[in-house]
Amino acid sequence: MAGSSTDSSQPAFYFDLALPDCYLVAERILHLLPVACEWRPVLASGLPGGPGGFGAWRCAREREIELAHLEREAARHGLQPIRWPQELPLDSGFAMRVATYAASIGRGVAFAQAAFRQAYAAGRDLSVPDNVLIAASACEMHPAAVLKAAGLRSTCDALARTTAEAAQRGVDSLPAIWTDGALFSGADGVDAAASALVA
Repeated sequence: MAGSSTDSSQPAFYFDLALPDCYLVAERILHLLPVACEWRPVLASGLPGGPGGFGAWRCAREREIELAHLEREAARHGLQPIRWPQELPLDSGFAMRVATYAASIGRGVAFAQAAFRQAYAAGRDLSVPDNVLIAASACEMHPAAVLKAAGLRSTCDALARTTAEAAQRGVDSLPAIWTDGALFSGADGVDAAASALVA
């Protein structure tokens, strides 16, 4: 499938639509990085570190603390207030297959941004296919083509290859930005990556 490999010299932004930290980076990366960056959908669950701590709350208070922190980070960067989907953490499997298909047809960035905004600006659960299709239609992706592509083995294989590529490059948690052998992780990694690329 097209889009299943990346130029080894081009910076890559690895993300999973299930993680709000990735949303925070997605909203800023186009303005901060001085060079083009390829957006690479990967499944956080397939990385050595898994999805990290998001969703692994021991109690309701711990959940409240983390969500409040993410809301403050969004406000600090001038983003619109986060609206949380009812189900957290969300199951991003279907949405990530659509993201993989979108990347293969040159609409990867547009779809990812639309899907992130559906989840964290509109509060819609991306485990619900209709919510994913809303994001896809905003990028002029036909629903029938999206549903067909999301069910193809080749799409699943492409997502698995990208996840393996990220792990091979040392990515163990998301969000992550890889550039010419250097790896920048976490929501603030985009700032460090921007500084490194300017230097």
